[in-house]
Amino acid sequence: MTDRFAAYVAIDWSGAKGRRHKGIAIAEARGDAPPRLVRPRHVWSREEVLAWLLERAAAEPTLFGFDFSFAPPLIERGEYLPGEPGVPSTAREFWAYVDACAPDEDLGAASFLEAVHRRHFYFGIADGVKADFVRFRQCDARLNAQGGRKTASAYDAIGAAQVAKASFSGMRLLHRIDGRVAIWPMDPLPTSGSAVVEIYTRIYLRRAGMRGTKLRTRKQLNQALEGLGSPAVRLALEPSDHQTDALVTAAGMRALARDEPRAFAPECLTPKIAQAEGWTFGVV
Repeated sequence: MTDRFAAYVAIDWSGAKGRRHKGIAIAEARGDAPPRLVRPRHVWSREEVLAWLLERAAAEPTLFGFDFSFAPPLIERGEYLPGEPGVPSTAREFWAYVDACAPDEDLGAASFLEAVHRRHFYFGIADGVKADFVRFRQCDARLNAQGGRKTASAYDAIGAAQVAKASFSGMRLLHRIDGRVAIWPMDPLPTSGSAVVEIYTRIYLRRAGMRGTKLRTRKQLNQALEGLGSPAVRLALEPSDHQTDALVTAAGMRALARDEPRAFAPECLTPKIAQAEGWTFGVV
């Protein structure tokens, strides 16, 4: 079949402080070939990822996936940061707001969470009851209803599984590419050219028939790829979990775009949700 995109790229993102981030991994799936790592020994900066994406997006039609929340929840409470004056109510405006409030190096956003709007984020037991902070978007609720176990919240900033720092850092990146590359579903999927979507690796692990959340061996990785209809990869060394996440997700994005008619038209996605909260590619 003819693919809408020349390549499917998955980017395992990081919100860590600093200029270089071992937690960033990039993989691409092209045609019917096995997915491959992009510069697997390189320690990426977020600014480098931004520049690389813009160059690739202009060169050929590519679907890029990032594993962070493109916006915080808004529908449930009517505001991203309740009680804070001057905070926008659409994702696109909120990206600009985060970027203006967070002068951290390399598109970081830790100061946004730790200082600018500290009271909205859970950092530990001293903040009180965690459940009082945890809120979810409509796509997260949809995934939960399907058994997807989406448990991380954009307001939860503690522990290895937290996504807050990565998400708010990612919003700064989205602000930088806004208007230069289509960002779905805030933008409609263009009939040609590149686009950026939000991804969640567990969706593709489930589609592959896997139960675990992390893959750390070549054997596990290739088992997941087989479940997604992808050829196996050959790696000289055992991959990191960041690399396996990127490889599985790139292959999963390719399979989803080819095989799922609702991939870009999920039944619960309304225009209001699209503009306020976005959606995770793969939640249908």
